[in-house]
Amino acid sequence: MNTLLLEKVAKLYYEDGLTQEKIAQKLRISRPKVSRLLSEALAQGVVKIIVNSLPNGFEDLERELEQKTGLLDSVVIKSSNPDDSLLVCEELGAVAAQYFERIVKDGDVVGFTWGNTLSVMADKISPIKFRQMLIVQMVGGMGDPSSDAHAGDIARRAAQILNAKLAVMPAPGIVETVEMSKAMLKNKHVSYALSLGAEVKVAFVGIGSFRKDALLMRNEDIITWQEVDPLIKRGVVGDIGLRFFDVDGQRIHSEIDQRIIGVDLEVISNLERVVGVAGGTQKYDAILGAVRGKYINALVTDEATARRLILDTQ
Repeated sequence: MNTLLLEKVAKLYYEDGLTQEKIAQKLRISRPKVSRLLSEALAQGVVKIIVNSLPNGFEDLERELEQKTGLLDSVVIKSSNPDDSLLVCEELGAVAAQYFERIVKDGDVVGFTWGNTLSVMADKISPIKFRQMLIVQMVGGMGDPSSDAHAGDIARRAAQILNAKLAVMPAPGIVETVEMSKAMLKNKHVSYALSLGAEVKVAFVGIGSFRKDALLMRNEDIITWQEVDPLIKRGVVGDIGLRFFDVDGQRIHSEIDQRIIGVDLEVISNLERVVGVAGGTQKYDAILGAVRGKYINALVTDEATARRLILDTQ
């Protein structure tokens, strides 16, 4: 190998900013040879690439989180107060909107479940025109249909701001009886939205937990404490789209599953990218269960949660 040529090619590429095509023309060698020389320059240590972290960035923490948990991707932020659930929602929702803009492409099928953080996210997405994108509501509506956190409203707002197509699920997220659920599933719009669940390329999911002030339990409009108590006694710590699991990530089945109108958790967990958007002290066990169960493969969360996850998944 001609070391002088090796160094010359490296300097032209890394210092002068010439493209491989321009270098090939300048030195009268083939472009594949330029590529091989650049690879050799890295292998021999002629070129060393150093990535400098930005101030207050968490790139190293994100990489460690991904290595320890097996997550495909992560975004970690500094929360002003991890104990303040509403503040955490606002902070994570804004960052999740930026993440959305970075990873989605026109033509993608993008799914949303529901929750306060996803509601903030929908409001923060920039008005980019994605006319070939399809937004899918992945779970029926929960609680007051006029609520900003309602699954249908989140999907509609996201589709509207992106000028994207929309597939809604015109049904409650949970109904009173199994018979009502079976009837709902026969609705062509509901069955269509459910069938699209397996075609979603990127899903953004909220991770619920059981607290008195949690959206799921507020006013017991969606599900009652009488229904939840047996689940808690069985170890349930959280849910994704009303599909429940324990802190070890084990799915906890119950009669409630048969009354839910939404894409099943097994289908969600097999999608190409499932982004959990959640953080804060009060949701930690639920996030840990979602990570351990591999129901999500990307996570937007806060620093404190990320550090705990690293310790608990070693």
